[in-house]
Amino acid sequence: MNFFKALMLSVLFAFASVAAAAGPVNINTATVEQLVELNGVGEAKAKAIVAYRDEHGAFKSIEQLANVKGIGLKTVEKNRDMISIGAPKPAVASKS
Repeated sequence: MNFFKALMLSVLFAFASVAAAAGPVNINTATVEQLVELNGVGEAKAKAIVAYRDEHGAFKSIEQLANVKGIGLKTVEKNRDMISIGAPKPAVASKS
């Protein structure tokens, strides 16, 4: 029985290290499948994030994620190290 527990823990840690190595999830470009990797985010919340992003545009801060229905500040804080908003897009110079 102890061998089985040790084996299961080894598998669990292996998956955790692979997930951590994947890097942060960019909430401005992530798919539903990528968003469900976040703690406390299931398919319904992931779809709500994508819908919010489609309606309001790119997130300007990680904290803005709390504006999505079903996502609170606790969820944002729990995932802060796993979330990014990506690099800002460069400003386009207007022709005069």
